[in-house]
Amino acid sequence: MRTILLTAAFAAASAAQPLAAQPLTLDQVVQSGAITGNTPSALAWAPDSRSLAFAWDSAATGTRALWLVTADGRNRRVIDAAGARESVRELAWRADARALYVLRGAALTRVTLATNRTATLTDTVAIVGADAHDLALSPAGDQAAYLRNGDVWLVSLAGATPGAPRQLTTVSVPGIAAVSLGTYARLDCEIGSATWASSAPGFAWSPDGRTLAVHLVDRRAVRAVPFPYYLGAETQVNMLRRSYPGDANESRQIALVNVSTGALTPLPFDQPTAVQVLNYAWSPDGTLMVDRETDDATERWVHIVRPGASPKLVYHDRRISRIYTEHASTWSHDGTHLLLTTDRDDRYRVYQVSLTDPTPRALTPATSDVQGEAIALPNGALAWLSTAPVVSERHLWVMARDKAPRRVTRRAGTHRAIVSPDGRFVASIVSDDITPPHLLMTAMSGGPEVTVTTPGGSALSNAALVAPRYVTFVGPGDVAGADSLRAKVWLPHAALRGERVPVLFGPVYSNTVRNRWGGTYGLLQQLLVQRGYAVIQVDVRGSTGYGRAFREAFLIEWGGKDLDDLDATKRWLGAQSWADTARTGIFGSSYGGLITVYSLFKRPGLFKAGVAGASATDPRFFGSDDVAITRRPQTHPDAFKRGALQYAGGLRDHLMLIHGLMDDVVPFKTTADLAEELMRQGKDFDLVIAPSATHGWTARPQHARYLLGKLVEYFDRHLALSH
Repeated sequence: MRTILLTAAFAAASAAQPLAAQPLTLDQVVQSGAITGNTPSALAWAPDSRSLAFAWDSAATGTRALWLVTADGRNRRVIDAAGARESVRELAWRADARALYVLRGAALTRVTLATNRTATLTDTVAIVGADAHDLALSPAGDQAAYLRNGDVWLVSLAGATPGAPRQLTTVSVPGIAAVSLGTYARLDCEIGSATWASSAPGFAWSPDGRTLAVHLVDRRAVRAVPFPYYLGAETQVNMLRRSYPGDANESRQIALVNVSTGALTPLPFDQPTAVQVLNYAWSPDGTLMVDRETDDATERWVHIVRPGASPKLVYHDRRISRIYTEHASTWSHDGTHLLLTTDRDDRYRVYQVSLTDPTPRALTPATSDVQGEAIALPNGALAWLSTAPVVSERHLWVMARDKAPRRVTRRAGTHRAIVSPDGRFVASIVSDDITPPHLLMTAMSGGPEVTVTTPGGSALSNAALVAPRYVTFVGPGDVAGADSLRAKVWLPHAALRGERVPVLFGPVYSNTVRNRWGGTYGLLQQLLVQRGYAVIQVDVRGSTGYGRAFREAFLIEWGGKDLDDLDATKRWLGAQSWADTARTGIFGSSYGGLITVYSLFKRPGLFKAGVAGASATDPRFFGSDDVAITRRPQTHPDAFKRGALQYAGGLRDHLMLIHGLMDDVVPFKTTADLAEELMRQGKDFDLVIAPSATHGWTARPQHARYLLGKLVEYFDRHLALSH
């Protein structure tokens, strides 16, 4: 079997890994702050590009302070009110770069920066509310806007005495939920993000400061679904607005708001309950771009709206094979054309679209994928995040006019880059498999990458984390991109000593083979490796970075041919001297739970044991966003006959189901139905619940500690690993 990695390389690369003096515990995995540390947030470049402001809790005090660092990354300092007890949540620069406005606690605070010294003058501008968010100054800097409880509020910053907060819009309608838990526990009507948020902002100032474009979401026509809540004085029937595939979704519209009067005018776009807003943005001359896509991802429209005119279509495409997309859009620096990230060919590329000529022109290479929106630089150059040079990482590239693309970031891992307004410097939050997210700075022209914030917390150095190895091997070959599969593997010390060890697949999902910090699940993988398991993740079909055919082979094929990818991975393991393929397990949540259940039901013997969390085993109860992979019952009825119950008779191996009763993304009803069917057929399985856990059942420490403990114990018991 062809394998693009020598087994000897595992031993050579892993031999230097030190033994953990104190092995990881579940408590460290669940309460991971001492290892993960604190990730800088609220990054904002000064308008003059001389410095970057950010929020960071450098000493793990529980309070994020305001920090400044020079553009070259060489000089950083904390800018903080003495004894501040509230964390910096958001910040915005004044246009002259001499002051910052900061949301801290319930207050909007002004920080005036003295030139050449660290002294600060801090005063409270207004009490805006602890739930204020999306702070943005007007272009002239005379007003601050923010969202609060579903409406836009303004604070006048003109004059010596700033004004009190003023509510500009009155669209908010309370939600129907009695218990505010879950993804769908939202306001019935609001200005803000959709339930499944895209990159669209909540609002955006026009260049003249007279108008706000806002994203208006109305859920009042969405069906009300009951989710019982058992922890009150009595059981409550908690109602949430939640649609299923085939239902009308929430209404999503773009509206224009007069800043002086508050008058709100929706723009005349049709099908707001079937079409989402991907993005909207103003050009320098006051033209509004609106980027929209159908919920099933098949069709996309980009319009421009000039003052006093009707929307004008400047781009449209349609492809019926699309699944979840990674589309993005922005204006060119001078506002003369649009830059669209789209999948017109095999890869996601940036295309230049004229406002008068509908023919797009590809700008980025055809051999790699662009992630997110392009970055238009003042000198006419273009920058973007790319899967090049290796699909498991994300790096910033830049291309000057008529020049070849050039890689900017060099540090291995996954970068999230923010370019300075003048285009000369880059701030990046970067992480890799064993290094938590941290801030570094570099020049766009090249040079050293300067580390600004310390990665990880006090316990990171003692955690003895093991770096995975990236491998490529023969895949099923049924579609382009599936002829070879890419995976990453963690090996325990016993494997390096020549012993055969049990192997765990997980957490299984698409897009897992990434060199980035894995959070709670990443530390769980490390704990499992320290306990003696090899752990492997593979990019199954549906993953980005391997071309269109591999990505779109996932359409209506979940729990089907993706199992072929797991099968191919198991065959590769059979050729590895360290893998005990008689003791393999699988675990995952949501789609990962689905693939766990389907692999045990449809491929008996492939895995000896599986743990499925929040498993999405019945497509009838998928979310409205999932029409991108299932389509709708009205058009694709057979897709909704592929629930797991019909395959339950195939269970021969050990299965544990984990589910939170307040999961509104994958309702507990789906697991209840499955458990009842397994009981009816006399199958042996385990069921573990958490009464108040939502879809992210590891989000609360008490749930994570209990449920992950059950997962570890289950594999120890059924894969005969004793400690």
